[in-house]
Amino acid sequence: MSAQDAPVGRGPGGDGAGPEHRHDRRHDRRSGRRSWSLRLRLTLVAALLTGLALAIGSVALSTVVAQGRVAATDDLLSVSVRQLDQLATSDRVPDVLQASEPGEVVQLLDAEGRVLATSSSASRTLPLVGSDELDGLGPSVTARTVESSPYGSGPTRVAALPTTVDGAPATAVAGLPLREVEGVVAALRISLLVVVPLLTLALGLVIWSVLGRVLRPVEELRLGAERVRDVGGPGSLPVPAVDDELAALARTLNSMLDRLDASAARQNAFVADAAHELRSPVAALRATIDVARTHPDAYSATELAADLAVETARLGELVEDLLVLAKVGSSGSSVRPSEEVDLAVTAREIAREVLAGAADRTTGREGEGEAEGGAEIRVEVEGRVVAELDPTATRRILRNLVDNAVRHAGTVVTVALSELPSAPTTAGTRSAVRIVVDDDGPGVPEGERERVFERFARLASSRGRDSGGTGLGLPIARALAREHGGDVSLSTSPAGGLRAEATLAVRPPAAAGPRSTVR
Repeated sequence: MSAQDAPVGRGPGGDGAGPEHRHDRRHDRRSGRRSWSLRLRLTLVAALLTGLALAIGSVALSTVVAQGRVAATDDLLSVSVRQLDQLATSDRVPDVLQASEPGEVVQLLDAEGRVLATSSSASRTLPLVGSDELDGLGPSVTARTVESSPYGSGPTRVAALPTTVDGAPATAVAGLPLREVEGVVAALRISLLVVVPLLTLALGLVIWSVLGRVLRPVEELRLGAERVRDVGGPGSLPVPAVDDELAALARTLNSMLDRLDASAARQNAFVADAAHELRSPVAALRATIDVARTHPDAYSATELAADLAVETARLGELVEDLLVLAKVGSSGSSVRPSEEVDLAVTAREIAREVLAGAADRTTGREGEGEAEGGAEIRVEVEGRVVAELDPTATRRILRNLVDNAVRHAGTVVTVALSELPSAPTTAGTRSAVRIVVDDDGPGVPEGERERVFERFARLASSRGRDSGGTGLGLPIARALAREHGGDVSLSTSPAGGLRAEATLAVRPPAAAGPRSTVR
């Protein structure tokens, strides 16, 4: 299979050792341990946390309610013992004490714990609490819970207050069973035991439904990515209608897919172009060697070396241009190396190199440049610009433009350098430098000017393959210029030939300089 037919890109035509096949094998090995879905895991976690929070809240609520009811009971009992204290100290204790709540017991006990007066709900012979319960009372009301009482089953809340009767020490006590409080708290706890699980279940169903809506765009993205993987080639993922984080993710992934598609297309084109263009110089080398082998007496070593040198030079130039095209845009980095570049000095150096190469092609003598008709070509450099630029890319752009002009010029090539204080670039409106290269050759028809920026484009006019170029000079110049925030365009020069104008986005400290001529 030729290089042109080799499968490149994200299509399904690659071999079975690709990353997607390795992923499928790993998925097959894990298929027996299928984990729960993200939706289910999030629902369970949210429901469990909510149920735990509700359970803790229920315990806290029942505790607060119980403490509140006990505090309210303490307030009632405190009022009763204070009223009894006032009656005792004023020697106005009635025969039957008054109780404010049903089931309340109010008694006045002497220092030995005997009943001096009692309410109708208690007996005069049976005190509410024993004498040992009255030890250690302070001067104020003391409330406590008695686990067993002679006037009811279960715990009883008792309040006591020291007082005096006829100058003798006594104690005013009041008690109320906690059956009502316990009943209220028990009913609350039972209701919470029913309500909390129901609320947790209902909330889990709501969370499940909401997560289904939230994760639906994610599932659509996954299905879209699966379609792109299975079908291969260009594809795009669905973008949610709501402009949120998922929509931004979808746009980013689509941008990534577009770049991958463009990269695959460039790679396919590169392989096809390389295979096609390398065929001619390789065939020429083979033909030259075959002729020399068949007719060794008629083909001297000097002639063979000269012919092979031309073809190998052309082959080396083509390979170098192909490598540059492969590297342009492949790094993806917006940070480019830069240093101060004197464009005028660089242009003169390049002009000398290009003219020397042109002389080698036409006359075999180094140091002079001649047109196809034998006329000497001169290169004039006008202006001087010093700017912060990528030196390698700038030199490559200048060389390609000057070399293209020299190949087709009649007698003169002009390189004009200037600064643009404010110019539209791919990096926005900013400072730029302009490089204008004019020649007086046949030019390029207006309808063909964009086509010459295509790789290996050939024109039917004299600016064709017979000039010795690879057909990659102008495409490389434009690609490098655009990568550095500029562009390359073509028009008609004042001399009737071709004008190539390149702009590069920079912040140059520019200064005007004299005209110089390179011959």
